[in-house]
Amino acid sequence: MERTNNIYDKIQEILGSIPGNLSILEQQIDADIQLEYYNCAKSLEEDLNPDEVLRKKDLLFMKDLALDEKKLLIVQLAGIDNIEAYRTLEKFLGGPEMILKEWTTLALQENKLLLESKLLDESQVLISTGLGGKGLKLRYFTVFLSRTCKNFTAFEQRILSSEISYAIKKCGGELEHMKFDRELCRILTIIPLPIPVQDLFDKLIEECNQYGDFINRDYIITNVKVFDSAEIRKFIRNKRIKKTPPGAGYSGQA
Repeated sequence: MERTNNIYDKIQEILGSIPGNLSILEQQIDADIQLEYYNCAKSLEEDLNPDEVLRKKDLLFMKDLALDEKKLLIVQLAGIDNIEAYRTLEKFLGGPEMILKEWTTLALQENKLLLESKLLDESQVLISTGLGGKGLKLRYFTVFLSRTCKNFTAFEQRILSSEISYAIKKCGGELEHMKFDRELCRILTIIPLPIPVQDLFDKLIEECNQYGDFINRDYIITNVKVFDSAEIRKFIRNKRIKKTPPGAGYSGQA
């Protein structure tokens, strides 16, 4: 697979070091919603009046308030270092409007970090990905592929299951889910931030392939979203077609 920078190293590159006041957003929130939220937050006026925003806070619970207006008010409340703003967001998150649950979760996390920064007199750093995490661990969705494009055999499934469980446990991570689907093995893991996940899975494949070279050395890994089998096979098919020289054709299971 294509080599990318480890997230831990990237944070060190940006911040100079890994701060002790680092937090990871635990909830799984769609990346598009996160992008929309942070763009909205960046567009706010710098001279926003906290008292004025707090006076409007009860409008958030009115059914006839437009959705876009509620989104804006939520973002405004998130930017106020006042416990009243935090409690308002907390109350709204516990309410019935599920359509804004992810939006409000982001706001509540932002406001919490703002309050902590004020209390501790130091900046707080938040890492948010589509799949979230736990503590100082990130969640990853990974797909291993049969090298022959045929179904994994019962023996191959046992080997891969055993090696995955061992590798994840050894690095201090957690295996949340694993499923074999014909020529695919899909797993959902939580892995400590400092662990280079590509090195981890490269070595795992190398260990498994000592028992018959049955796993493709290319694999899919992301912390953005969980893909279903149809999406995975479409992605694989497109990648293979692009690699095929003109006129050479392609044969294989997709």
